[in-house]
Amino acid sequence: MTQQLHFYTNPMSRGQIVRWMLQETGARHETHILDYEKDMKSPDYLAINPMGKVPAIVHGDRIVTECAAICAYLADAFPDAGLAPATGDRADYYRWLFFAAGPLEAAVTNRAAGFTVAPERERMVGYGNYDLTINALEGAVTGRDHICGARFTAADVYVGSQIDWGLQFGTIPDRPAFTAYAERLRARDAYRRAKAIDNELIAQMQAQAG
Repeated sequence: MTQQLHFYTNPMSRGQIVRWMLQETGARHETHILDYEKDMKSPDYLAINPMGKVPAIVHGDRIVTECAAICAYLADAFPDAGLAPATGDRADYYRWLFFAAGPLEAAVTNRAAGFTVAPERERMVGYGNYDLTINALEGAVTGRDHICGARFTAADVYVGSQIDWGLQFGTIPDRPAFTAYAERLRARDAYRRAKAIDNELIAQMQAQAG
């Protein structure tokens, strides 16, 4: 029997990353839209994610939270979609997934919050400083079609979402390598389907809020 897959999200959240990943897999799933003030803090949802945030998935009896982990899990759970390299070819795959979930996420978030690491404290943080992190990311997407080379993988969903959002909101600089990479990803059918779903949900929520 196929295990039931549940997706917990809000269209105005990082759940958009997982929405895209689900579209890439083609996996059948049930979507649960949660609001920030009530649903995400309910006892039922806190049993799924004690952090009280989205996204999360429940696949059979397995719970997965954190966007990078969900992307990697779904790639393995639905191998026919071809979204994970062969086990022996995953060096870049793991490297850039964890880079984006760790140093990149921290550097971009801290900068957006107005926090700058003093030079004498750069050794204390995992990313050193914002410029170092962004330069490393630029090198990763320069001269290749995708983050792992010529093949699109789940790592592109996660890293690509970080770059896509960063370019839109100005938290990542508009450099040619980032723009070219994002444009390739935005042309994917699954990306467009996912955005259309979330944009429609956002429009409905805004209309209801009046």
